[in-house]
Amino acid sequence: MSSFIAKITDWLNRIPGRGYLLIAILIFAAANSVIRKLTDLGAENLIDGRNPISFCNVLFVGNLCALLGLIAIYGRQWNFRSLRQLSVTDWLGLLGVAVLSGALAPSLIFIALERTAVNNVVLIGRIEPPLALALSVLLLKERVNRWVVAGAIISFIGVILTIALQPPQENMINMPGGFRIGVGELMAAVGAIALAISTIISKVKLRQIPLGIFTVFRTATGTVIFFVVVIKLFGVGHFMDAFSPFVWQWMILYGAVIVVGGQLCWFKGLKTTTASDVSLASSFSPVAGILAAYLILSEVPTIAQYIGGAVIICGIVLNQIGISRKLPKTDTMIVGKSTKEMEVGFKGV
Repeated sequence: MSSFIAKITDWLNRIPGRGYLLIAILIFAAANSVIRKLTDLGAENLIDGRNPISFCNVLFVGNLCALLGLIAIYGRQWNFRSLRQLSVTDWLGLLGVAVLSGALAPSLIFIALERTAVNNVVLIGRIEPPLALALSVLLLKERVNRWVVAGAIISFIGVILTIALQPPQENMINMPGGFRIGVGELMAAVGAIALAISTIISKVKLRQIPLGIFTVFRTATGTVIFFVVVIKLFGVGHFMDAFSPFVWQWMILYGAVIVVGGQLCWFKGLKTTTASDVSLASSFSPVAGILAAYLILSEVPTIAQYIGGAVIICGIVLNQIGISRKLPKTDTMIVGKSTKEMEVGFKGV
């Protein structure tokens, strides 16, 4: 047994950092489709007429499973010496990130998955990188070249086209200027905005906080906030099936593979790669997300998604050109930098 484990460990150590980044991107890109598939599975196995794998149960139980895994991995970082070094500002920053990326954004994205196609959620979620870039330039005075700016603008236009070209549907909301948007698409956009703001807070306030403290606190606090809000809005009966063995057998698998497995591959890749490697790997996220929706859900892109997705990909290409021109002389390994600021996008919970 020990020799088998040793062989597995040796094989894992041979995987290059870029390979781990690619594996992580594929896992995270599949998260939306896997969530939808699990809820469909729950609809086929009702408990007293209720879907046990509802979106609320997926988020709550998935967070609990992920939290257990993260504590097992990073629990040692939660010691008195490390915690004493955190200031009140650090804790407030952690709380802000936990609310935005640990509770609000996942909740909105899960609502979006319930009300619109997975491909819409994937493509509209690409509003986050250009928004995070704009906030970095405006608030943090970061310097970027014209290629990066052009890529961000074109990607943003691609998101708008994805929304604007959607066929008429029920429960559409009238926006200023006569613009109409579906509830699911709006939720996906607001969730991406919350993630972008969370990224900026991480850059400003959380650079020196240990990764274990950051991830465990965000997951735990996000879970508690989500639980309290749902109880206040819908009552405790809303989680009636949350502790069903049927739910947990799937959520343990989901939390272990999608959340913990994905994050471990992501951070393993960050240790031996450069910022440009991370950016390049992340650029495959929308394509991987659409491919996952097709393979897992047989969801074929619509005309609006083809057009918007093509424009978004053009923006990503321009962004990569800008990064390649900016980083050759200064591109460094991610080791020693804040891994929090390399986190972008929805990662399952």
